[in-house]
Amino acid sequence: MLAAAEELAAGGCTLLQYRNKSGHARLMLEEARELRTRLGVASRSKVKLIMNDRADLCLAAGFDGLHVGQDDLLPESARRIIGDARWLGVSTHNPQQLAEADSTSADYLAIGPIFATSSKANPDPVVGLEGLRRARELTRKPLVAIGGITRASARSVIDAGADSVAVISDLLRCPGKSAEEFLRVLG
Repeated sequence: MLAAAEELAAGGCTLLQYRNKSGHARLMLEEARELRTRLGVASRSKVKLIMNDRADLCLAAGFDGLHVGQDDLLPESARRIIGDARWLGVSTHNPQQLAEADSTSADYLAIGPIFATSSKANPDPVVGLEGLRRARELTRKPLVAIGGITRASARSVIDAGADSVAVISDLLRCPGKSAEEFLRVLG
């Protein structure tokens, strides 16, 4: 994970989310701190680090932000914990969730899955590009598209209204080179 993160940073990624759905808090904190050290102090990268789900670990690891889902802390509860200086993102899966999240102090909103995805055991229904277009109409906040996005589909996702894309699977093989290719497609 650490080597892949370094490759992604070297490839031009500017935002990385630490996502560990099954780890123990102590191990997650150790990994997060090592990630912060390697990408913050030990490198010249300008990568912002986002902790998934865990406000406590976000603070303890010195991350730049927190991302919460529909089953995690409510955005306002998370904001009280992490303060105003850190970014807060919220995952949404339909227009109602997006409208609710838009009324919070979240800095950005995620919408998805845009396409079918294998990174979740029980994914929400696919919203597609049309769902992304509707989401764009509902918020002025930065919108992150997530779910099944590849280099082949990334441009169409941006064209449909996303400000950025969140990717897992299409970055796993050769992370640095894949990141560079994404940036070329999106550039």
